[in-house]
Amino acid sequence: QVQLVESGGGLVQPGGSLRLSCAASGSGFSSYAMGWYRQPPGKQRELVATISGNGRTIYVDSVKGRFAISRDNAKNTIYLQMNSLNPEDTAVYYCNLPLPLRGLDYWGQGTQVTVSS
Repeated sequence: QVQLVESGGGLVQPGGSLRLSCAASGSGFSSYAMGWYRQPPGKQRELVATISGNGRTIYVDSVKGRFAISRDNAKNTIYLQMNSLNPEDTAVYYCNLPLPLRGLDYWGQGTQVTVSS
């Protein structure tokens, strides 16, 4: 059983920065894509960014140039550096590890990010 544990959320003023972390229990995930999703209040969960096993990244248009996803395979951890935050970035952020060939899809418990003055 894989566990994903997010950390790093909090309250930040507009224009500020936060760095989210997601640590995966176990090992052997370095070759798998992982991602960050978010769910704003009253809205559906949406993709923010993904990173492949070889480091290729994809971002939703609204965060391009502001957010950066990265991974440290030695620590089984992915990160989301979020800069120039604005109130529209307020959401619960979730870490995701999909294993479609095994029919599995792991999610973290979520971490709240609130951007407000």
